[in-house]
Amino acid sequence: MRAAPHPDNEKRIAALRSYGILDTPRESDFDDIVALAARICETPISVVNLIDNDRQWFKAEVGLNARETPLDTSICSHVILDDEFVEIPDTLTDPRMADNPLCRGNPGLRFYAGAQLITDTGLPLGTLCVLGNEPRELNDLQRETLKVLSRQVMNQLDLRRALHNEQILRAEMDHRIKNSLQATSSLVRLYTRAVKNDTAREALEAVHRRIDGMSALHDHLQRSNLQGSIGMSGYLEDLVASLRETTPENITVTLRVEDISLPFSFATDVGIILSEFVANTIKYGHPNGAEGTVDIVLDKSDDGTLILHATDNGLGSAAPPPEASRVSGIGNKIVAAAASNLGGTLTQNLTENGAQLTLMFEAH
Repeated sequence: MRAAPHPDNEKRIAALRSYGILDTPRESDFDDIVALAARICETPISVVNLIDNDRQWFKAEVGLNARETPLDTSICSHVILDDEFVEIPDTLTDPRMADNPLCRGNPGLRFYAGAQLITDTGLPLGTLCVLGNEPRELNDLQRETLKVLSRQVMNQLDLRRALHNEQILRAEMDHRIKNSLQATSSLVRLYTRAVKNDTAREALEAVHRRIDGMSALHDHLQRSNLQGSIGMSGYLEDLVASLRETTPENITVTLRVEDISLPFSFATDVGIILSEFVANTIKYGHPNGAEGTVDIVLDKSDDGTLILHATDNGLGSAAPPPEASRVSGIGNKIVAAAASNLGGTLTQNLTENGAQLTLMFEAH
């Protein structure tokens, strides 16, 4: 006898689909539960059984060697219409299973006990069940164990759905943040082109560098699998790529970075220091379209100290002293603050061969 549909079957199926569990690969968390249920209940078969529209699908099973069967022969499709826990000592004495070929076979499924998998809204998704080939009954401990394990299955399903929903929300937030940063960057670039005042233009360029630095960091964070830290090679490559977009064609920026990971806040500070160095190279080191290079290296010494070294081959000490401005003063303060945040030692020199910057700090 095929079971009637659940009274709230449309809502029940929608709830089941919301977990994204159907047709997923086997997982040890669920396999361990059915193995434990079978052992404690002393049955050859145990199943995490989810009742779909036209099939019962097994997230985990022992003793069946199948992933799904039709609803026509499903015992669990009857059980989700019943109490939260159902035990059938002899299936052939139950009118719902008396004509079931799986129960009447040789050997048939003569014993069944199942605890419903119930959502927090009271909808049954399926069961955690155990089956045997001989009529029998469970003891009180076995019944209670099956109920507890069914709740553990639901805990796993709820956790899985929560993580999935969090990933969707994060992806949407990341998309909006990325679009906002890109839009703001474009707007600042337009304002910079329109502004005639040199001081205002310098301030807008500084803002633009900060935004591009944040955008590069955000893009890399989206791709990072490290918890609480970021791979500096990929991040600095992204940052330098964004700097190249606004760097004159006469200046070449090169980068070499060891396989180093740093906390997110450290990455931000390193990015600020490099952005300011490149900006100063463009402004003061290579005026009037002179060809030049900026070389950036981040590596680690034998004692674990990280060393950031940036050089250019610009005018260096031969460059005329820059006019004092509030913007350039702020830039210098920001670089000093970033170095302080890193707990590092910052050295900047202008030589006859160009500008040099060295930052030494600990990765902690």
